[in-house]
Order: sequence, then structure tokens, then C-alpha cells
Amino acid sequence: MRNALVIRHVAFEDLGTLAPALGRHGYRLRYLEPGALGGAAGLQAALLVILGGPIGACDDARYPWLAEEAALLKRRIDGGRPTLGICLGAQLIARALGAKVYAAESPEIGYAPIELTPAGRASALRHLGSPATPVLHWHGDTFDLPERAVLLASTAVCANQAFSIDDRVLGLQFHPEFEAASLERWLIGHTVELGLAGVAPGSLRDQARRLGPALERQAARLWTDWLEGLDR
Repeated sequence: MRNALVIRHVAFEDLGTLAPALGRHGYRLRYLEPGALGGAAGLQAALLVILGGPIGACDDARYPWLAEEAALLKRRIDGGRPTLGICLGAQLIARALGAKVYAAESPEIGYAPIELTPAGRASALRHLGSPATPVLHWHGDTFDLPERAVLLASTAVCANQAFSIDDRVLGLQFHPEFEAASLERWLIGHTVELGLAGVAPGSLRDQARRLGPALERQAARLWTDWLEGLDR
């Protein structure tokens, strides 16, 4: 089996719908916590996944290990190694490649569709396209598009929602991995952020009930297509 190394910044933000897809494609999963990177392991893993978290991608003064994650990402990407970043993970990829990461004009929290570019419609993200499947957004920061990156998706709030690099790197600002069954853990873990943003937990419960099943079905197709593309 191949190794998939997963950097998980908070326990409740895990691989979700991506985990069974990785298992079907012959990956053995290994979670790492913040500050516990093994440099060699991170470079040698067949796939590196960087998950989300409620901190800034450039907040090295408070979280010095962010610089280590960014350096690892740059080395992997420069070496053409398959890498996936979700939310904070996508922001860290952008940072590693020299792009600016900064606060968005307003937080984007809740289910909403993404608008795919022509490149996005030709990618695995097409499963979230027409008819549009609302995806879960949960972020306050955004980033400029890194050099060499191809833009795949946008929203009105954040122009750079998804990008790819050489079909080996995928950065997603939104959360296609999210499973509605884990919502209560997210609501507890992000209670301060929700309060500051003025988002009522009840509205997210309603959205997850109505829209969560479709996202989980379509995300499973997305992950299958993307992983098969890596195999090719």
C-alpha cells in the first residue's frame, strides 16, 4: 500500500468523505498533528494532505511550526509530489509558492455553490458544477493565485476558491470533504468564530440537513476522479 500523510490541525476537521476514497485507491493513512512533522516522511509520502484549521496561514509569531509546513509544501511541489490542501491547507500552499494570504472582505460560512472556470469544468471539480452542488464554506481568509496555478473555481466573496498545479497539486478553499454527521463538532470547535461572524448554528444545521447528502455523493465522485488522475 501507498502512504498518505495527513496533517490535521484540529481533531474535528478530518478527511471526511476523502478517507474511504483513499482506502479504495490503496492508500494507508497516517495523521500527524501540528508541530510533529517528519521532514523525510512528508517528502517521501505518496500523497500529502493538509487539512483546515482556525488560524492564519502566516501567523508564525504565534505558531512557529507553520513555517515548517510551508517549507515542506514548497519542497514537495517543486519536486512534483502529489499534494492536496483544503482551506488552511490551500492557503499554506499559496503561501509556500510566494502568493499573498490575507483576510477576506467578509467571512464565508455556510453552503453555497461555486462557479467553475473552463479548466474547472474539465477537472474532477465538474462533479460540483452543473447542476450546481452547494459546498460548505468556512473561512475568513483568502489568497492570491500562486504562479503556475490554474484557477478552477470562484465565488463572489472569494475569487480564488480552487486551483491546480500540473495536475499534481490541488488547493481547495472550501470543504468538499465535509460530512454532515460531523457538524456538531464543527459548531462547538468554531463557536467563537460563528459568534463573531453572526452565523446562527441553527441555520447551518438546516443547510447540512438539506444540502449535505448531495455534497457527500458528489464529493465521492470528485475524489475518485482526482485520485484516478494521479494514478494516470
